[in-house]
Amino acid sequence: MERKERRAYLEAVWRRYKASDRLAKKQILDEFCAVCKYNRKYAIGLLNKPLTSGKTATRGRKSIYNTPQVLTVLHRIWKTADFMCSSRLKAAIPLWLPCYEQEYGQIEAETKRFMLSVSAATLDRTLRPMRARYRKGLCGTKPGTLLREQIPIRTGFWDVERPGFMEADTVAHCGNSLDGNFVWSLTMTDIFTGWTECRAVQKKRQRSRRAKKLDASAPSARL
Repeated sequence: MERKERRAYLEAVWRRYKASDRLAKKQILDEFCAVCKYNRKYAIGLLNKPLTSGKTATRGRKSIYNTPQVLTVLHRIWKTADFMCSSRLKAAIPLWLPCYEQEYGQIEAETKRFMLSVSAATLDRTLRPMRARYRKGLCGTKPGTLLREQIPIRTGFWDVERPGFMEADTVAHCGNSLDGNFVWSLTMTDIFTGWTECRAVQKKRQRSRRAKKLDASAPSARL
């Protein structure tokens, strides 16, 4: 007998057990133990205590961040901020709240207090269901130390006073899969002037396979 069926049987037996005399209760108890395979002491405890809904109480403190007001403000700011990670979102929320109020109206004092005191871990848990709906693009960059060892790269604050320092990035126009041939966008931006140059390349290789085949078939390569 499944748990749900045992619960329904308990509800039917419990009412009958409460309305019976001592001899009838003994017979009902024997029947209850035989049907549900319960220990006699355990069955007596079930029949003597008040009948509840059968739902198990959720452990832990009730979340104060899952209210509709807090979730609405949080989701709008998160989407407007381009789905940033929880650590950055926590730092950005105080900056975004005034803009939110200009766009959507005044926020309740309690909701604002919650938004300003929320931790990055709580943001992670709260936004987890939303991240499944707003999946970001695939990553086509493999981590490695080769370029970092050959090219001086600054990862801190860009405090420059002359042109020549660049930021570069690539975007894969691959759809939902990195398989096969597709175009990559190479974007380079000068930090000081903001000048940006974009190029479309088919591969991230230094030289294409076709160029390598042509070099291999050249007369000088065969000698």
